[in-house]
Amino acid sequence: MEVNPLLKKLGFANTDRVVIFHTDDIGMCQASLAAYADLLEVGIISAAATMVPCPWFPATAAFCRENAARVDMGVHLTLTSEWDSYRWGPLSTRDPNSGLLDAEGYFPRRNDAVFAAAALSTTSGFADVARAEIEAQVARAVAAGIDITHIDTHMGSVFHPTLLPLYLETAQQARVPAMLPRLEEAQIRAMGFPAEIAAYLAAQLETLEAAGLPLLDTILSVDLGQPEARLEQTLRLLDTLPVGVSYFILHPSKDTPELRGITPDWRARVADYQVFCDEALRAYIAQQGIQVIGYRAVRETLRA
Repeated sequence: MEVNPLLKKLGFANTDRVVIFHTDDIGMCQASLAAYADLLEVGIISAAATMVPCPWFPATAAFCRENAARVDMGVHLTLTSEWDSYRWGPLSTRDPNSGLLDAEGYFPRRNDAVFAAAALSTTSGFADVARAEIEAQVARAVAAGIDITHIDTHMGSVFHPTLLPLYLETAQQARVPAMLPRLEEAQIRAMGFPAEIAAYLAAQLETLEAAGLPLLDTILSVDLGQPEARLEQTLRLLDTLPVGVSYFILHPSKDTPELRGITPDWRARVADYQVFCDEALRAYIAQQGIQVIGYRAVRETLRA
């Protein structure tokens, strides 16, 4: 694959290794916001995204307003609600026939339910419903005073052929980049996407890059199912960092009774928080000559 043209637009050389350290799920619960506030002080993370339909979004928005000069916050577009005892639902509708809700009245737990509804869009009108929800989440973030730097996707739910155009149109309307990776079909399938969606997405990504949209070279993340030796796992991943602009996803949270009650992977989330507070990680990044940027830099290349 050719050198990512985004490198030059950002002012880097073709041999530079650049990374966005991106904290996902901010506002999902109190523990996620508290961890983000601490990590912003530490200064290793460089961007984040908030889940607007979740209970701790109002507090996240208040934090962003109070720290506007330092915050690089996007919208983590959310169409799923994966936990058993802690759920959230759409902003735009409570209609059980909309296709956005499961039998319990929340977003469905898994992408397959979202993709099944999207596949029926031509007869059900799901595309219009999904568009309204995606736009509502972005609009609420902006109305709450967040200077959003990008949009991305919780669990990859917008990467269905019915939903990807809505994702791109919403980004264009907001004049922000949509998180898009420069991945080939086999790589997308390895991430767990069905074969037909992987083929579609790979073809679209090639077209979008040719049209000048900013794409990221790779997505890196330490498996949330592996909470042990989290620092060592993070360093090994950074050893694989290619030339180009990479997207390193972490899910940091502070250790609270609430977090433990929400998710079985709480140990890994707490470990992410601890690792990105660790000066050993900062020293390694500097030693390796890795360049760290936020999403605001990408947004400005797009607006330019």
